Amino acid sequence: MYQEAKKSFLSFKTKEEEEEEKQSARFFECAELILSWLSPSDLALISSTCKSLHQLSKSITTIRSSDASRNFENNPIPFINTCDSQPYSYFIYTPTQILSLSSPHPSQQWGQLARSNLQNKILDLSEKPILYPKPTSISSLSVGNSYGCVCKDCLAGKSDGETQCPCSRLKPEFLTGLVVDSEVMTECGPTCVCDFGCANRLTQHGVIVHLRIIKQSRKGWGLYAAQFIRRGEFICEYAGELLTTTEARRRQQTYDQYAAGGQFSSALLVVREHLPSGKACLRINIDATRIGNIARFINHSCDGGNLLTVLVRNAGALFPRLCFFASRGILEGEELVFSYGDIRLRSNGLQCYCGSSACVGILPSEET
Repeated sequence: MYQEAKKSFLSFKTKEEEEEEKQSARFFECAELILSWLSPSDLALISSTCKSLHQLSKSITTIRSSDASRNFENNPIPFINTCDSQPYSYFIYTPTQILSLSSPHPSQQWGQLARSNLQNKILDLSEKPILYPKPTSISSLSVGNSYGCVCKDCLAGKSDGETQCPCSRLKPEFLTGLVVDSEVMTECGPTCVCDFGCANRLTQHGVIVHLRIIKQSRKGWGLYAAQFIRRGEFICEYAGELLTTTEARRRQQTYDQYAAGGQFSSALLVVREHLPSGKACLRINIDATRIGNIARFINHSCDGGNLLTVLVRNAGALFPRLCFFASRGILEGEELVFSYGDIRLRSNGLQCYCGSSACVGILPSEET
């Protein structure tokens, strides 16, 4: 009896103590929401104020390290670093192209255990990213007629000109889910009447393959296969801010100044598509330095690498998208690399560490 009474007395809490515990729980719940918006430097500053906030900051860092994509992609894409103390690389994630930002300091929530794509929004955008609905798995894609399209018009074999989907004009072998030896391809898009399950929307379902981001002492962060990837399989698109040429040149000048200190690497990519006439080309400037996806971690290889770059045009979309496919079978643990281009104007560019037998020692770079 005495022991039971003692135990009951020790477990007794006053109303004031219970209320204090509730307030404390609410405080840390709010603190987690706020801390998940902070940059690494601000998070480190807050973590030094007290033990409880230090634990919260540590938990957020662990979550960030576990998935670079912030749950935007089908599978988590973790950071792995065994060469220094940097747990992850901080940037704003977008799964596809967006127009350049009006705000110089965009922010994005990153660090909550329970989050969804609807909660994980990018702030301060002049235009929202073009997000397509995502199936629960790639196996859920429906295949209707022999061309893989499930829209009523294509199933009925109708041909009414402009409203007809691109998939109705493709041969079945082009809808296998593998792309080999192609530089340009056309997919169904916003103006098509076909369902999202149409097989001619191969690059619109996000990253399906398993990947990792690993840091090396000389090359820095790089993108690696976490499974065997078949030749022709879709990897990801190069997502980032779409810039005017004037803005791209202005940013490149700033990036060059930072890079001179040896502690900065930009991810501004210039794509030129030569038109059939041969007299002009379409120039696309994609900057993934501040805002991008996991493609920003793909390093250069002087031998051309193991990735095939393909310009993908979606019906009804104004700009094409640059997408990566496996140019050959890629083994688990192998780094994903491609050629940044030819070395032309800046022979005194940054040093190349690709390690290939064809390495020329300098990263490709042109005057933007």
